[in-house]
Amino acid sequence: MAASEPDFEQQRGSRLSLGQRLLDLFFPRACVHCRGRIADDSPLRHLCTRCASKLTPIKPPRCTTCGYPFHGAVDESLDTRLCPHCEGLNPAFDEGRTCVLLRPPARSLVHKLKYHAGLYVIEDMQRLFSGSPGLAQWLNSAVLVPVPLHPRRQRKRGYNQAELLAHTLTKLKPDAAEADTNAATRPQVETLLRRIRHTESQTRHNKQARLKNLKNAFALKKRAAVSPELRYVIVDDVFTTGATLNSCATVLRRAGARHIDVIAFGHG
Repeated sequence: MAASEPDFEQQRGSRLSLGQRLLDLFFPRACVHCRGRIADDSPLRHLCTRCASKLTPIKPPRCTTCGYPFHGAVDESLDTRLCPHCEGLNPAFDEGRTCVLLRPPARSLVHKLKYHAGLYVIEDMQRLFSGSPGLAQWLNSAVLVPVPLHPRRQRKRGYNQAELLAHTLTKLKPDAAEADTNAATRPQVETLLRRIRHTESQTRHNKQARLKNLKNAFALKKRAAVSPELRYVIVDDVFTTGATLNSCATVLRRAGARHIDVIAFGHG
């Protein structure tokens, strides 16, 4: 089934300041995926129009555990709690959402942010999050908890990409059809978790190895407080097997959290 083109709320070019236009004139931007020149009318700032059209935003119907989209009509009587992508996960969280399928060029955005200090692609990720149906409303009143990096890895990288994405999610605005989001209901970021084991990169492991690799890898921060009345949404860049997010959810659950969801930018 052919993927639908991304539904951006408006063209990026109409929002550019004069300063940005001058910078683009003298220092033309290159697409982070194909390295081609980015035209002024591209809907994203760091992907060309052609590459942006290849993105696969995730829309309903979708798996309520990992967010993977179901193609075609779905029988409402069927259980959408698990799909083949997260089967066997035994989630410690209630619901999971993802924004785009992690295929090229979405993977290039993640890699640029994660491995090449490309913090500037965050604005494109925010635009894609903004196009996710009902997401801003879904995040209302939530406590956003970034998946932590081990201190050694964070010192080397200089930042935690999950924490950057969490702060990006606080800036989303609800659609006109949704209830207004005010300061009282806007999501807040709290770094409640710490990584206590320096694990190998998950990209090298299969599902079973990922689970073993993350055993006892996370813990609650010292003096961190968890309330059973609050809703926590754990934030990461990618949902692959769900092992990382589930390990974090388990820590929060054991600390007394009763309402836990997860979200990641990419699925795959």
